[in-house]
Amino acid sequence: MPVFPGLPEVQITTHASHEQWDGITDSDLVSPAVNRLELGEHTGTHVDAINHMARQYRGRSIDTMSLTMFYTEGICLDLSHKGLLDLIEPDDLARALSAAGLEIKPGDTVLLYTDHYRRAFGTADWRHGPGISIDSARWLGQQEIAAFGVETMSPGVVDVSNKEVHRICGELGFTHYENMINLYQLVGRGRFRFIGLPLKIRGGTGSPVRAIAVFEG
Repeated sequence: MPVFPGLPEVQITTHASHEQWDGITDSDLVSPAVNRLELGEHTGTHVDAINHMARQYRGRSIDTMSLTMFYTEGICLDLSHKGLLDLIEPDDLARALSAAGLEIKPGDTVLLYTDHYRRAFGTADWRHGPGISIDSARWLGQQEIAAFGVETMSPGVVDVSNKEVHRICGELGFTHYENMINLYQLVGRGRFRFIGLPLKIRGGTGSPVRAIAVFEG
């Protein structure tokens, strides 16, 4: 499971078993009744809260964000021609929209398919994925989207645009999903209902999500 370097790794252990609860002492089988999870908020496919974006947004935690941000219409744009450490510019987004015959509507979630997950997860190139530029972050925010989503571990290119992309999200009041998978299944299929509901973590800076796309018919 993708975890950003320096953040907590995932640990799952058995906290209590049915054997313990039922007083069974002569079984080699352990049947978990309750598991213990240890993980950071920014683990696997997850969404960032506004308070994650920069210090000045510290009051805008995941539990304060409207659920309408996470239950939206969605589109997926094909940017799979972008390679390692490439910046995705506004012109790239405009061309992908035109090629797909789509437009961005206020409140949309815009997913960016780069195929980086299938190409690079588990390799030394995983940290070097493409990401949006500062100009693209501002352009997306000006479209009044709810969020955008990427397959990479960060929305911008690390040490190039990533920190500023986060800051712009906070400034303009939209967010992003990271470590998404299976976006190739959405390309060329038009609009869908996007659902990426976070856990209601008090003061949370983000949350793992089970992101799904629902097509009508």
